[in-house]
Amino acid sequence: MRDYILLTGMVLQAGPIGEYDKRIVILTRERGKITAFAKGARRQNSRLMAGTNPFSFGTFKVYEGKSYTVLEADISYYFEELRMDFEGAYLGMYFMEFADYYARENNDERELLKLLFQSLRAITQPSIPNALVRTVFEIKAMVVNGEFPGIPVKQQMSESAVYTVEYIVNSTIEKLYTFNVSDAVLQQVTELAAQCRRKYIDRKFKSLEVLENCMLKNQDNFDIITDRC
Repeated sequence: MRDYILLTGMVLQAGPIGEYDKRIVILTRERGKITAFAKGARRQNSRLMAGTNPFSFGTFKVYEGKSYTVLEADISYYFEELRMDFEGAYLGMYFMEFADYYARENNDERELLKLLFQSLRAITQPSIPNALVRTVFEIKAMVVNGEFPGIPVKQQMSESAVYTVEYIVNSTIEKLYTFNVSDAVLQQVTELAAQCRRKYIDRKFKSLEVLENCMLKNQDNFDIITDRC
């Protein structure tokens, strides 16, 4: 029997292959981003069915040959809360798209994996606004990948906003989501994150487009209701 390896990671993508198989992309602590095949994972009684869905985080037992083959998946977090929250689900999918954009096979992606995991957990916490979680994730992901340029000299930001950015940049990932800010500060930091994203990331994320369209419609509906009151 061929040797197998154990990888800790999260499923970023999953798609059908053939009649019953799946092709999945996993962000792993040990091998960076890998593509793996899960044979029979789409069969109704397959023990790989749930563990090869996006958001699944845990330990994967795989064979390494010309490609990776998943044998077992021991999942510790499914993030089921996100599946019942439209905005949370698409925000989570955006984070996974973002991570997929940056990650490479055989790179040390431990910090990116940790950031993704902690950010998904933060979405499930009602005390932390999703807008803040998103902004923190975007800035820290760029920091982790060495692309965050800092605050431009000509950028006008309040002292509190500057402090917030510095905290995000210098904080450990475990302590990222332990604060809140005013709406005014959040707006300034969000604008900075958006500027950096447009400048340094040359991809449009489908989940982000859906998320922003949804938020825009919700705001339009809120404005209509407000006008009527």
